[in-house]
Amino acid sequence: MKKHILPIVTILVLGLGISSCSDYLSVERFFKDRQSEEKIFKSKVFTEQWLAKCYNCLLETNLEITRIFYSTTNFADDMIFNETSGAISYNAFKFGQYDNTWTNNSYIRCYEGIRQASILISNVDINEELTEEEIADYKAQARFLRSYFYWLLLRKYGPVPLVPEETISIDGDYTSMSYPRNSYDEVVDYISKEMVLAAQALPEKRDRQNINRATKGAALAVRAKALLYTASPINNPRPEDPDKFSDFTDHQGRILMAQTYDESKWAKAAAAAKDVIDLATKTGVYKLYTAPYQAKGDNAYPATIKPPHHPIYSTKDFPEGWADIDPFASYRSLFNGDLYASENPELIFTRGNNALNDQVKDLVLDQLPTNAGGRNRHGLTIKQCDAYDMADGSSFSLNTFLDTCEVSKRFVSEDEHNRGLYPQVRTGVWKEYVNREPRFYASVAFNGAFWALASAQDDEKRNQQIWYYRGSDNGRKNASDYWIPTGIGIMKFISPNDCNTNGGKIFDKVDVPLRYADILLMYAEALNELTPGSSYEVTTWQGEPLTVSRNKEDMRKGIRPVRMRAGVPDYEDSTYDDQILLRKKLIHERQVEFMGENQRYYDLRRWKIAPTEESEQIYGYNVLMTENKKDRFYERIRVENLQSNFSRKMYFWPMPQDELKRNLKMTQAPGWETFD
Repeated sequence: MKKHILPIVTILVLGLGISSCSDYLSVERFFKDRQSEEKIFKSKVFTEQWLAKCYNCLLETNLEITRIFYSTTNFADDMIFNETSGAISYNAFKFGQYDNTWTNNSYIRCYEGIRQASILISNVDINEELTEEEIADYKAQARFLRSYFYWLLLRKYGPVPLVPEETISIDGDYTSMSYPRNSYDEVVDYISKEMVLAAQALPEKRDRQNINRATKGAALAVRAKALLYTASPINNPRPEDPDKFSDFTDHQGRILMAQTYDESKWAKAAAAAKDVIDLATKTGVYKLYTAPYQAKGDNAYPATIKPPHHPIYSTKDFPEGWADIDPFASYRSLFNGDLYASENPELIFTRGNNALNDQVKDLVLDQLPTNAGGRNRHGLTIKQCDAYDMADGSSFSLNTFLDTCEVSKRFVSEDEHNRGLYPQVRTGVWKEYVNREPRFYASVAFNGAFWALASAQDDEKRNQQIWYYRGSDNGRKNASDYWIPTGIGIMKFISPNDCNTNGGKIFDKVDVPLRYADILLMYAEALNELTPGSSYEVTTWQGEPLTVSRNKEDMRKGIRPVRMRAGVPDYEDSTYDDQILLRKKLIHERQVEFMGENQRYYDLRRWKIAPTEESEQIYGYNVLMTENKKDRFYERIRVENLQSNFSRKMYFWPMPQDELKRNLKMTQAPGWETFD
């Protein structure tokens, strides 16, 4: 029997009842005292509170998966939101009409966290109540956090200022840190070196009570992410690239983005990802989570549906096949609250259970149907829906579906359902949704999808099919934003137990910002970008020599486990042999595997394909149609009130107006207002 309830774990283990990074701690009374460093950092309690404040700066606008007011970047070309109140709207976001009141708080929070961490690093050695091992650990945690804040800044704002550590005073504050931008490569180099220092002192694993603290693997994983980004086209332009961001400069005119291509960056990124893989192999600390094969089940946790027979993978156990696992449950359980953070071996870093701030709960409410007490206003684009492959691993094709399925047989009949011909769907469902890969059913709330709503008290409130036809409970509504303009909902992050009415509850979810599947696909991506036949001599994080080349079997080690866990076949040798084709496959794989995890937005930018991908018009189904005209519901139409655009300036977020006024050495990102 599955566990359905997570314990109420604080987001941060260091006493985080603190609501924001700028809130006062009990040590604030010492701030005006010249000896405040001694009074604070000689005390174990005050030192722990100081470190807690560092962690606290990772919340709110620095969360990855949360409500739109904190993380609009989770909505790229795959997800849409329909909220119409407040300063944030989908169109404003997609057209780059950012407002300083809601877009840039993360910038300030990151630098407050950097300041907080630097002060601890400089002063914690004087502590008289901590052991040497504890001091080293606290220092390494602060070093990790400081570098993590720089990583969040780099990903969003591009080149940012690196604040000299010796200039940070406990008597100062964020507003005293006025420095010019460093180059993209300089920021990545700093993150890389600092994360190595942190990894040397951090433990490989934390116990359950400390699961939210930094570990060796977390430091190495963030280092790998930063090195992958600087190897990507955003800062590693090929000669034929017409736009190298030569106009992104500092206050003295120095160009901050790399202008020449350096393939060795990909080798360094591959080596950094391999560092994490080797750590996982050596210690067993990380692996992809898999749920075991289940012969029996119920509505909330159904029996395993085997993928179509494959002569190789159907008879082998994971990771060489899928014979012993349930691909659907394996993927779904990562996000829906079935697992404690300490039970998820795929989790490399987490901010923990978001129940304290209710952010993931708020996201779930935006996805839940209205008759389950939800707001029913977050959905998927047709582009994302189509991205999920067929169950046999072949690409979905609308034309193939329309050509091979007779008009009179395009909906699942009651007889077909009773005979179990399409076990993932129920009667009345459009057959475009049958025989799709398991991640589709764990992620997409298509029209007629089944919702268990198992925590509801009354039988009639549980086990519902939810329809988006006009006139249905969750269909189009006038003068309301509680409906999905594309006609496609989101199932990811939803527990089969979630229900916000009839005595039910929303079950706690664990923050999943960095997981092992990402490292595996990053490794394959970096190797694929190396010229066939070439090799590079690089070093591991511990300084040991390592030869890196575009090796088919090594790339397969990164890709195959992810595909096996998903219940879809690995790529053929011919795909691995074709660098361009494999690049396209990896872009597609990341689109599906990480949907809704705040990855797609940044992936599109680092690959520099956002102008194409995010300029496409948003298409959805014809939500004006009632069930009486259900055939016409599936007409694909342009969604007029949810449109998209991409301009060059949207590669990087704008510097806040107040920051430009305060810091005269700061320059604006290309294309944005300078407010001179």
